[in-house]
Amino acid sequence: MVRVRSLLPSLPPAERRVAQRVIDDPEGVANSTITELAQTCGTSETTVIRFCRAIGFHGYPELRLTLATEAGRAQSASGGRVIGSDISPDDSLEQIVEKVTFADARAVEETAAQLDIKMLEQVVDAVVAADRVDVYGVGASAFVAADFQQKLHRIGRVCSAWSDAHIMLTSAAVLGSGNVAIGISHSGATVETIDALEVARNNGVRTVALTNFPKSPIAEVSDLILTTAARETTFRSGATASRLAQLTVVDCVFVGVAQRTYGPTRKALEATFEAVRGRTVRPDRRRR
Repeated sequence: MVRVRSLLPSLPPAERRVAQRVIDDPEGVANSTITELAQTCGTSETTVIRFCRAIGFHGYPELRLTLATEAGRAQSASGGRVIGSDISPDDSLEQIVEKVTFADARAVEETAAQLDIKMLEQVVDAVVAADRVDVYGVGASAFVAADFQQKLHRIGRVCSAWSDAHIMLTSAAVLGSGNVAIGISHSGATVETIDALEVARNNGVRTVALTNFPKSPIAEVSDLILTTAARETTFRSGATASRLAQLTVVDCVFVGVAQRTYGPTRKALEATFEAVRGRTVRPDRRRR
């Protein structure tokens, strides 16, 4: 299901209808013949087979088996409760909390499960070797970019985070071959972020994308691609889940960099901790 959602925007229209059916009703697809699925989606059996191969299966029987297995695991994990569905107008606040936290937890778990460790290692190597790292993101992704900048800055890495379109472009224009540019975009289609990465790449900069969709437009201007696995739901609560998924990947990159530079990182963390230690309220100043 993670693979289907991540490839959905890049599929041809007919295959996209099959993919959407799989996303909307995986159990129903698992219990349908290839003919029934093709008729439901208004397409041909050949298209269904092409879709299966596009997501890495040899044929339809393998897809049905996998969907049935995943449905069984999901049912077992949720204790029989339907908590992965969209939020409805009739849901109680308790149900909303349950559904939102379930979506958030699944986003983090599924992101970790599908994360390409070899790709992650290459990104860590690139950041460690970089003289400077610039991170680009707008909207919700800007907060993730700022979090990454703060983490790297605290361990002594030269890093800036930009969310203004003009500043992103001017930043990319002055980067060089010893630098790294990282673009964060859930959709992978954010024009401002793509344009900044393209300018940086044209200057010989190593470019990295963090996105939910590996075949989205941002991939075309990126040397390395890290992916998340967050789903969109009612009220765009997927935007919340996507931020948590992005932060998970950012944390993995940060810890990888910190581990590679263990000595200097420990010294920097101790120095920065000491610098702000006196900025907390002393016990004798608290209200009684």
